[in-house]
Amino acid sequence: MPKNTSYSLPKDSKAWQQAVDSIAALLPDDTNLRDFDALQSLPVFALIVVLPTQVSAMDIHQYVQSWVDEQPSWHLVTVAEDTDASFVDITVSDTEPTAADAQRLPFTNVQVYRYLLVPVTDTLMHPGKKTAAAHIIDDQLTTRLRHDLSEAYNRTRSADSTANLDIVDCHILSVGHMLRTHKLACFDMDSTLIEQEVIVELAKTAGIGEQVEAITEAAMRGEIDFDESFAQRVALLQGTSTDVLDDICSRLTLSIGARTTISALKALGYHTVLVSGGFTYFARYIAEQLGIDEVHANVLDIDEGEVTGQVQLPIVNGAKKAAIVEHTAERLGIEMSQVVCIGDGANDLSMMALADLGVAYHAKPIVQARADAAVNMTGLEGTLYALGYPAFASTK
Repeated sequence: MPKNTSYSLPKDSKAWQQAVDSIAALLPDDTNLRDFDALQSLPVFALIVVLPTQVSAMDIHQYVQSWVDEQPSWHLVTVAEDTDASFVDITVSDTEPTAADAQRLPFTNVQVYRYLLVPVTDTLMHPGKKTAAAHIIDDQLTTRLRHDLSEAYNRTRSADSTANLDIVDCHILSVGHMLRTHKLACFDMDSTLIEQEVIVELAKTAGIGEQVEAITEAAMRGEIDFDESFAQRVALLQGTSTDVLDDICSRLTLSIGARTTISALKALGYHTVLVSGGFTYFARYIAEQLGIDEVHANVLDIDEGEVTGQVQLPIVNGAKKAAIVEHTAERLGIEMSQVVCIGDGANDLSMMALADLGVAYHAKPIVQARADAAVNMTGLEGTLYALGYPAFASTK
């Protein structure tokens, strides 16, 4: 029998706005603290640190403050928890655990710490320069915290333990991302909502796994054109029986945190979309499992019970993904500043660039380098932390 687990998440937290209000004296005199576009022109960053529960709060505050103390250009302001916030209950329904799922949790047990980084001087900053500054701070602080926290963490483990170099996720984002109300979340499927690449699973069944996986990896790294790689992979599937499709669906595993993330976003009023360069047969199955509102993917051409190997146009490539996101937002009357996109591959970069917040999930290096935030140490629920929400609280 399925089991339900309930968690709580603040619905309309005022914590970030209260933190911004507290630094008004450090900002230009004419700054409207409720004008999110105006705040985007200021080098005021949200700093979100996500790490395991094994590391004490004293450690994280000490290490973050230590880094800031070495940066004479910055102040550090802690974002307090909003004790007056209203909460929504998020019910996550887990199917009966299989052998593969028995050890899985709805999400990763972590601590989330939230800060503002505020410049000492009340200067404006060009958006391009601000983005570059965010990446520099991200690299420096992440490297520093991973080193310091790994040392602290390993002191509590046995002498022969291996250091956990991915012990921390740091997100350095414009404070405007935290203050806006987002309404549309668009997810890639393969290696994002699920742990597999479906076309690779198809290829393994057809006995051509190595060839297809090599093409897939090259495409995800941005080394070859997606349309070309897609056509090459589909052609290799010619003659594959449709009998294997249901079997492949049964073998697909949702990413840790996928159910929690979609349930939370829907409880918070988001419209959710699966937009995939994979196939509708599998995408619709996954969307149904998660309760996602709509699906966009490629049609797998089938004739007389076999995959033909022919491509049905248009191919859902990176540009098409971006167009789908843009058209969906327009259809729903949602501004692009209210859109979040999550993916892992090079073909997700175009839609992530259009969104207010682009999140790389356990992604290829090229994607992490260009995304607004990169989630590596948690499950998919790390997206919620990148949006500024605190860690979950269990209600059962």
